[in-house]
This record gives sequence, structure tokens and C-alpha cells, in this order.
Amino acid sequence: MSTTALGIDATITGLWKVLMTKGVTNAISGLSQMCESHIKVSSIDAKQIPVIEIPDLLGGPEAVVAGVYLQMSGSGSGHIVVVCDPKTAFDMIDMLMDEPPGTSSEFDEMGQSVFGEVGNVMGSHFLNTLSDATGLDLRVSPPAVMMDMSASILDSTLAELLSQTDEILMLDTTFGTPDRQINGKFLALPNPELQAKLFVRLAMPTAKN
Repeated sequence: MSTTALGIDATITGLWKVLMTKGVTNAISGLSQMCESHIKVSSIDAKQIPVIEIPDLLGGPEAVVAGVYLQMSGSGSGHIVVVCDPKTAFDMIDMLMDEPPGTSSEFDEMGQSVFGEVGNVMGSHFLNTLSDATGLDLRVSPPAVMMDMSASILDSTLAELLSQTDEILMLDTTFGTPDRQINGKFLALPNPELQAKLFVRLAMPTAKN
């Protein structure tokens, strides 16, 4: 069931894109609080993409990527995935731990913990933004951290998505400190029921956008 199938007009789709962008911006601001460094967004490119093309946009089904997976719960269910290539994950870990670039080279227990907290902070701030704008109760699960082929990380999620929708909104983000820039992809994937609730709330005149 695509957004078109739901009968959502371009205005509401546009509001969703604005809200997603605001949510990710707030999520990245949350990283600043996490590491007490001034991390800001350099660019966000929000685009609607076919679900089936997601692995290709991550370098191909067999490309090894680092990902943090979280589930949405509360007023509805869905998925949040933060994904990047391994080097970017190591750069992010070094940045957040205030270590020189290149310090991290393995996804050890400490690295996984830090990367998982990245997903937890971003997911929590993102859902708080959606909750504030729509009044829905949205919560995030503990993070699951993975480093594997993109197809393996996204396999079950993509299978569920393909049964529900044709396209999703993906945000390609670049952020960091003045001397370190990180690029990653943020996917927020509410199920059709939650997406419909979000769009109904966004269509209300009193919705806070």
C-alpha cells in the first residue's frame, strides 16, 4: 500500500517530508548532547525511493554495512534503521568518543555499544519530534547493532515493507563537527496503519509542523 494508495495528497506528503527532516535534525542534535560536542547537520536529502532499491543505494546487496535497527511501538508499529558503511561507523565512534580519526578499526564491544547508543539517541529524538507534532504516543525499542551485508541486515524488514508499500522516504544526511563530517542514511518505516494515523494528524489544522 503506497502513499498514493492511501489517498494522501501532495501537501500531506510534503508535510511528512518536512517533519521527517525536522525529526532527523533533532535526532542529530541529540548526538551533541550525548558527546557534549557541537554536532550540526550539513545537509539532508530527503527522497522517496522504491523499497526494492534500498540495498542498491547502500552499495549493493552484498556490500558490508553497519546498521542500528530499532522498532517503533505505542500508537503504532514500524522500523527505524540507521545505516552507513563500516569506515563511516568507525569515524562516528571516534568522533563521539573524542578520539583521533582512525582510532577505531574493529566493531568491538565498546564500538558496538557506542554505535547502538547513536541509534538509541537518534531514534528517541526522532520519535519525540513526531509525537510532539502529532500527539501520538511513540516509543523506541532497545537498539540492535549489526555489521553484515546490507541484504542480510534489511532482509526481514524489506520483506515486510514490500508487502505493505512500494516506496519509502529515505534521508541521506551529512553531519558532524567543523573538522569531521559523517554521512549516513536514516530510514523511518512506519507500518501502513501508523502512517495513516500520522498523516491524519498532519492534515489537522492544529498539527504542529
